[in-house]
Amino acid sequence: MPTRLTAQDFDQEVLILFDAYVHGNLDRRGFLAQAQKFAKAGMTAAGLLAALSPDFAAGQQVAQDDARLRIERLSYPSPAGTGSVKGYLVRPASAGTNKLPAVLVIHENRGLNPHIEDIARRLALDGFMAFAPDALTSAGGYPGDEEKAVAAFASLDQTKAREDFVAAAHWLKARNDASGKLGVVGFCYGGGIVHLLTTRLPDLNAAVSFYGNTPAPAEAAKVKTPLLVHQADVDERNNASWPAYEAALKA
Repeated sequence: MPTRLTAQDFDQEVLILFDAYVHGNLDRRGFLAQAQKFAKAGMTAAGLLAALSPDFAAGQQVAQDDARLRIERLSYPSPAGTGSVKGYLVRPASAGTNKLPAVLVIHENRGLNPHIEDIARRLALDGFMAFAPDALTSAGGYPGDEEKAVAAFASLDQTKAREDFVAAAHWLKARNDASGKLGVVGFCYGGGIVHLLTTRLPDLNAAVSFYGNTPAPAEAAKVKTPLLVHQADVDERNNASWPAYEAALKA
């Protein structure tokens, strides 16, 4: 298998173009047209897009049929959101009926894709009960194609989608097989939802955000949860709002 390229292998302008593409601000044709000037021998604009796009099979760390896990696909109620939401629940098989600390895993702006399912499986192998909701449930669920997923995500009522994640946190914590301790982790869009949940759920035990949008600084006073925040060095879009929110958190 060829060595997977990393962000350091690409021109920063290409990464900015790709960021616009994955967030629906630039279509495939637009990315290819603007990335063409960065094409090199053996790497076309289409090749750049392929190299930047996720390879779920290569990134998988825990097999879907790992015998150490008990996996369920189920739904939970979200009366203030979209009504009913599907998700992916994973527990270590060795736990039996023991109550476990729970982790809510929140996806990017593509719905419940294979990478997020793999994250849930990794957490379960570390002894947690992990649950990953699919915000695209009301749009038919994750379509198995990243471009279609981004388009479907753009059609969501985001007010209801946010309530779906609040409902997921309440539902997960209240399960009979949960210990009552709840953490949340989210990526990109999901990182922003993590920040939202810390302002809505003061009894969260831990929250981990990977490069998510932040709430207004005035919301920081509501946060009582220990936070671990990851920001990318050159993510101009997300980093722009972080200093003011960080200052408000520390005030």
